[in-house]
This record gives sequence, structure tokens and C-alpha cells, in this order.
Amino acid sequence: MHRSRPGHKPALVTALFVDGVIMLQKLELRSAVLSLVILFVGLFIWHFSTYVPVTGPVGVEFSQEQTDALKSQNMVAEDIEFYASQGVEFPQLEQIAALGLSREMIDMAGGIQALGISVPDENSAPAPGSLFPSPSQIGVELWATITDPFYVAGTNDMGYGIQMGYSLLRVIIGYTLAAAIAIPLGFLIGMSPVFYRALDPYIQILRPISPLAWMPIALFTIGDSELSSIFVIFICSLWPMLSNTAFGVASVRHDWVNVARTHELGALKTAFTVILPAAAPTIVTGMRISIGIAWLVIVAAEMLVGGTGIGYVVWNEWNGLRLDRMIVAILLIGVVGMLLDAIFGKLQRAVTYTE
Repeated sequence: MHRSRPGHKPALVTALFVDGVIMLQKLELRSAVLSLVILFVGLFIWHFSTYVPVTGPVGVEFSQEQTDALKSQNMVAEDIEFYASQGVEFPQLEQIAALGLSREMIDMAGGIQALGISVPDENSAPAPGSLFPSPSQIGVELWATITDPFYVAGTNDMGYGIQMGYSLLRVIIGYTLAAAIAIPLGFLIGMSPVFYRALDPYIQILRPISPLAWMPIALFTIGDSELSSIFVIFICSLWPMLSNTAFGVASVRHDWVNVARTHELGALKTAFTVILPAAAPTIVTGMRISIGIAWLVIVAAEMLVGGTGIGYVVWNEWNGLRLDRMIVAILLIGVVGMLLDAIFGKLQRAVTYTE
């Protein structure tokens, strides 16, 4: 009869474990390389789809009579030369001169087009910002944003760090209120078939309603845009936590509950020592889903109510056609959402158990 040498099995297990770790590391390395390749390919396509050769505008020349006519309307020679170099024709310059505005004042107002004066496309290059921004433009704006995220230059001009703080505060308040109601109520529904049958019709009717559909009602009844945003976060966070908590509690093995009864544990002690640990992974899954939905909804809610918040920033930058800043805000929304999900992912792994 063959007998394995002492220490043979532990050595085999160790070797298998080491091989598994090496394979996992190789898999992670290949995944990381593939992810970088996808990123660079995407940036390459983005760059060349937004690339515009820098050829400069086609200048025009004015006759002496035209120049004198513009000067007679108090347009200075420097402005005439500048607009001529940009390809602005004489009829458009007559309109500009008739307004009696200097070039600095026109630039502050948003340029010639903002005044309703059209410039022929064939005589001028695309205006900066009129095309979709390139990756390099986004990179420059992103660096400027993250190096000074907390500046305050006015009511509508604050750093994205401050705006993100407003959004996170609203999400935390609404989410916490939802958790304080959803988790205890979910326990009650999961432990009591009577409450489950009584409340299930209302949950099934209210859960599919879009959170933003509650915004007009909230604005009318509450009368405050800040509290209305928090209420919408509360509503959208409520249902995933409630449903998952009820499902997790109801799915706890009856054997464990019966053992607790055998040891004469009270209902409250059974809930905390037996049911809560067993249902915790499902409950945290509901919390993880809820925080993702809450972060999605707050952006849309802030677009509606305005004022502050990263959602308002996206809408405000779009209104000003500052697409580079708008895209930076969108990227930051994605990063913060990823971090929130990662936090709850770690919490979910911490409470997961193996039977």
C-alpha cells in the first residue's frame, strides 16, 4: 500500500496556492494591459475626430473709402485691422460700428455672433469652442480644475470641489433618512407575512415611479428647492434598500431562527444576533444600489432646480457653450460615483460570510 511521505500534502497545497496566485496576477496584468489599450484607442479616435488644422482665418482688405467710412462711425483703426485679419467683411463691420461698442466690450458680451451679427463661414476659421473639444483641451481644463477646486469668484463661479460638496451633502442627507426608514421597515416586512402582504401592493405601485416625477410635487408642497432635492434623493434611495432588506430577512434559514428560539432568545435579540448578520450582505447590496441611484438622480435634480451642485454646473456650462468645462464636470461625476460604489463594495465584502 502506497503511503505519501509526511509533509507531501501540505507541500502540494502550497504549490497549488502559489500557482493560483501567479495565474491571478497574470490575469490581472492582462486585464490592465487590455484596459489601457482600450483607453488609448479611444483617446486616439477622439483626438483625430476633433482635430482641426490650424490654418488661421482668411483675412480681407478694405478700400480707403471703406476704412474712412468705418472711422467716421468712431471705429478705431486697430479694431478695423483686427476684424479684417479675422475675415470679417465690410457689411458686418458696418453693423458693428453702428453699435458704438469697442472690441473689448464686444468680447465681454460673447463675441460678434452673440450680438446677432453673422460672419460668413467661408471667410473665417471655426471659432474656438465651436467644435467638440479635443482630449488635450479636456486635459488642460481638468488640470486647472483639480489644482484649484475650492475657489469662489462669485455666486455662479465656484470651484468644482465646492459644487461637488453641495451635491454630496444633499445625497448624504436624503440617503441617511431613507436608510433610517427603509432598513427597520424592511425588517418588519421580512419577518411578518401579514405586513408583507399588506404593504407589498403600495411598494409595487410606488417603486416604478421615476424619482424626478416627485420633483414638481415636492416643489409645490415643500416650497424649497434645496429640501425638494433632498426629498427626491430620499424617495429614490428608499425602494432598493427596503426591497433588499425585506428579501434578505425573509431568506434567512429557518433552522437558524429555530435554534435561537430553542435558546429562548427574544425577538429583538434574535433580530440582532441571528437575522441581521445573515441578511447583512443582501441589505448592503440594497444600500449599494441606492447610493448609485441617488448619485444619478441628484445631477438631474440640480439641473431642474439650479443654484448650486455639480448637476447645475453641467447645465450652466452647457448654456455658456463651455463644452470643455462641462465634460470635466461629467468626468468628475463619474469618478465620485465610482468611489462611492467602491466604498460600499468594500463594506459588502466585509459583511459577506461563507456557510
